[in-house]
Amino acid sequence: MSRPLYVVKVGSATLLHPGIFAEIAAVRARGARVLVVSGGAEGIERHYTAIGRTMPSLTLRNGDAVRYCPPAEMTHIADAYRQVTLPQVERGLAAHGLTVLTGLASDGGLVTGTVNKPLRVAEDGRSRVVRDHRAGTVLAVDADRFAVLLDAYDVVCVSPPVRDAEGGSDLNVDADVLAATLSNALGADHLRLVTGTAGILTDPADPATTLRDAVPGTAGQYAGGRMKQKVRAAELGLRGTADVAVTGPHTMADPEGWTRFWRGDEPAEDLTLLSRAVAVPSTSYDEHELVSYLVRWCRDRGITARADEAGNLVAERGAGPRTLLLLGHADTVPFTWPVRWEPGTAGPDDRSVTADAAGADAAGDDGGGAVLHGRGSVDAKGSLIAFLDVLAETAVPEGWRLRVVGAVEEEVSSSKGAFHVRDHYPAEAVVVGEPSGSGALTLGYYGLFKLEVTATVRSGHSAGFQAISAPDRLSESLARIRTAVTKEAEEALSAVIDLSSAAGTESQSATAILNFRVPPGIDLAVLREAATDAVGEGVTVTFLRATPGHAGGRSTPLAKAFGRAMNRKGVRPRFLLKKGTSDMNTLATTWRGVPMVAYGPGDSALDHTADEHIGAAEYRRGRDVLREAVAAYFTLAGADQQAARPTPGGTP
Repeated sequence: MSRPLYVVKVGSATLLHPGIFAEIAAVRARGARVLVVSGGAEGIERHYTAIGRTMPSLTLRNGDAVRYCPPAEMTHIADAYRQVTLPQVERGLAAHGLTVLTGLASDGGLVTGTVNKPLRVAEDGRSRVVRDHRAGTVLAVDADRFAVLLDAYDVVCVSPPVRDAEGGSDLNVDADVLAATLSNALGADHLRLVTGTAGILTDPADPATTLRDAVPGTAGQYAGGRMKQKVRAAELGLRGTADVAVTGPHTMADPEGWTRFWRGDEPAEDLTLLSRAVAVPSTSYDEHELVSYLVRWCRDRGITARADEAGNLVAERGAGPRTLLLLGHADTVPFTWPVRWEPGTAGPDDRSVTADAAGADAAGDDGGGAVLHGRGSVDAKGSLIAFLDVLAETAVPEGWRLRVVGAVEEEVSSSKGAFHVRDHYPAEAVVVGEPSGSGALTLGYYGLFKLEVTATVRSGHSAGFQAISAPDRLSESLARIRTAVTKEAEEALSAVIDLSSAAGTESQSATAILNFRVPPGIDLAVLREAATDAVGEGVTVTFLRATPGHAGGRSTPLAKAFGRAMNRKGVRPRFLLKKGTSDMNTLATTWRGVPMVAYGPGDSALDHTADEHIGAAEYRRGRDVLREAVAAYFTLAGADQQAARPTPGGTP
């Protein structure tokens, strides 16, 4: 899985604050690639002072002053970056043990641009046209070379100017706009524009007036001077796939000083959290930004919330000894397109809606026909956000705790978040957040039996008598393993999900990853023994994953609560046993006798596809069912416990 990319624009004044280097190092420590774009105003001023030169300026007709950049000045501006600003970045990051490459965006044509139109300025009360001003607009980015550099170094830092595509002297460009353009061109996951104030201030004289959220066209009214360019850059960055924030003062670590930019308004207020959670990229290993956002959302509503040691979101209300756990996951498979709302009608994910419910949605409208397209909308941010919406609204009875966990790394084999939950957050019952469709309940999942099989033979010519290659031997072994395993588990499904080979002077090898999906109740130790006995000479097997299947019944208070909730919403419930796996399987490795189901809005057939989307009506219906089911469970479980208590002089 590719590593996430942060593009961080840092002004030269912020470089005087050492904390920014520690923050960039922390981002890199989380496994991200980091591209820093450095501004240069303060560095240019220092350089010009050092060489005894005055920086010329121009006054625009609106009264704004801009740096005058004729060809003669571009050499000095480039020197300021090379001699002052970029060495400062390199020293600051090297102090944290990072390997750093710094350079001008123009170096080797990494970024090319086109010169702006002649500039009309005011001078001595008159207007004149300046034709030699070397300011420009980015035209092209060498994305392939940037990718190589970002893989080779811990941090890559570039600054203006850019190369003139027409062959003239280099062009000065705004560093914030350069950062946004690079973010879009490189498909960045996160764009941070660091400034000296706490984001965009609605009152520039009051540092406590941070505008928390903005959509295109709403922040510009509060921006003056250089802040105009930051707003322009932030709105430009929304054309790509990154989540965008203007942060400060001189930091990107404190969300209290963030103005987050979103692509547009949601169809209705109750869809805001869903929309924004989907808009924050959170591929596996890159859940930090989403978890941080959700923690703050919870705290703003008086909900106890934190990121735990594994990186999971943990939010809860109530403090009783009995816990109902709503376990979702925060990560997605790779994110490749901007989030958008579109008008629409009921699609595959709305198949469970009754005619009455559909009519109610149509009559009430309120965005009910809108469809949210974006990675994670179905798998499984729709479920996680429904959990949080319900957590915020539910009256938790005395003696109970309602806990929501957004686990990390569910989409990869580590399942780090779920294992941490298994070992640290015991619960009386669990709802796993996975798309079942709002009118269905998943009672269980197949297990996962995953093997790495390697065949090795001595090197030799393939035309030799009775020669057998490593891929030949591997193919034979895979067939034997499949036969042996399916003999023990007839309903198991198998697939080879990866193949590779290597050759040396002495031997040749071939390796495959073989996946089995196995029904609940199958003894995985028996499958391990069968697979081991099936391989021949020169073949080794490494067992990568052995997670058992798990299935519960319809008679538990939890399953009954969902059946009751669906009936109240006019939906005839369906009960599913899925061939995939979920975090339910991970919990089931050690939890015994704990009722578990999986529930969430959305059509699971859209998981991991290029058309992943969820309808507003489907999301709301799933959220409503969940709300009813949680309340019903508290009632049913409380009644069961009361019934189980001994009566005076009698038996339970």
